Amino acid sequence: MPFESLSERFQAAFKKLRGKGKLSEEDVSEALKEMRRALLEADVNFAVTKDFIKKVKEKAVGEEVFGSLNASQTVIKIVRDELTELLGGTQSRITIAPKPPTIIMLVGLQGAGKTTTAAKLAKKLKSQGKSPLMVAADVYRPAAITQLQVLGQELDMPVYTEEGSKDPVAIAQHAIPYATSHLRDVVIIDTAGRLHINETLMDELINIKNEVHPHEILLVVDAMTGQDAVTAASAFDKALGIDGIIMTKLDGDARGGAALSIKAVTGKPIKFIGVSEKLDGLEEFHPNRYASRILDLGDVETIIEKAQAAFDEESMENMKKTMKSGTFTFDDFLSQLHMIKKMGNMGSLLSLIPGIGKYKKELDKVDMDGKEFKRIEAIITSMTAQERSSANPKMLIKDSRKRRIAKGSGTRVQDVNRLIKQFAEMQKMMKQAKKAQKNKRRGFMPRLPF
Repeated sequence: MPFESLSERFQAAFKKLRGKGKLSEEDVSEALKEMRRALLEADVNFAVTKDFIKKVKEKAVGEEVFGSLNASQTVIKIVRDELTELLGGTQSRITIAPKPPTIIMLVGLQGAGKTTTAAKLAKKLKSQGKSPLMVAADVYRPAAITQLQVLGQELDMPVYTEEGSKDPVAIAQHAIPYATSHLRDVVIIDTAGRLHINETLMDELINIKNEVHPHEILLVVDAMTGQDAVTAASAFDKALGIDGIIMTKLDGDARGGAALSIKAVTGKPIKFIGVSEKLDGLEEFHPNRYASRILDLGDVETIIEKAQAAFDEESMENMKKTMKSGTFTFDDFLSQLHMIKKMGNMGSLLSLIPGIGKYKKELDKVDMDGKEFKRIEAIITSMTAQERSSANPKMLIKDSRKRRIAKGSGTRVQDVNRLIKQFAEMQKMMKQAKKAQKNKRRGFMPRLPF
């Protein structure tokens, strides 16, 4: 999980402030020392860290408690606001041309993941109603063109190539009228990279830029390279003038120092982040949401968006009916399981829940690779129609029923018992959700921390 170690260190710093009504300079200084060490260990730029700590201290010293907030929550709010600014302040979107096609040029060093990112970006834009064309302009890296063509076939999306051509400028240039004639409203150009920044690379990219006049030049950087990614961003921006950054492999970097430094150093926003190797593993970057994740405040907005993208209207209506009826069967349980699977990796989803950080040790023991889902599905589908449609888990109290279900699903009786217990817990949650809906209609709203 990105920022994992930073999040843990920040939580330790906040614990020291609990129980205080007003913050003294000494209280704040002690907590900020811990935060400073945490940021530097997360590979955040030294100057950026220094400026961040200075801003938090200026706002925190002598700050009165806000309403019902305690001192630690006051500091959390200040730190969250400053982290949001550090990460870019507000979400930065792709510029869409008033007259299509919108031309997006992807640049970066070799190994950052440009070609895969081109496909991920195309899939993302297609889901938003666009018709992308991918352009294979990397004529140097072996199999780069073939890789993009394979990805295009997987996405059922066209890829523009020119067989035998070794001129990336001409390829990019010819792709624009091709896109127009084939009603493609977005052109994504996958350019060549190098192991290191050099004059030949930059001259080629500048020539492509001058010929096709892209609406967006997006630099693809590898989060795992830390401050080297920030250095590369500065160099590309100076030579080419980039519009934004796509940061890949952020899911594999528990430190996240590059993400926290890059906007402050380059002035260019992160627009997308790579969160998995799958083609749907590209997310729009929201600075405020990631600031909240770092502070273990969760990211409910992203959970809602994932749910809206995964659940169709019929599924949502069925869920509403289930909640209104107050009944919850094994069939309902299986249906919701399928809906959750559509939302993506369970570990990633759980990490978005507020306060989940304190249960990290427990979560690390939970099977997140999908095997548990398959086991539950096998057990439920091995039940009779009457058992699945029952809202009463006591129906399965007989050992003979459990043995039959375990045998039919290739599991153990202990697995069946565990599922029955999980089902009963889910029933309780559904009843609580129904009660919460009633309270909402009556005007009772939960108190938010800030």
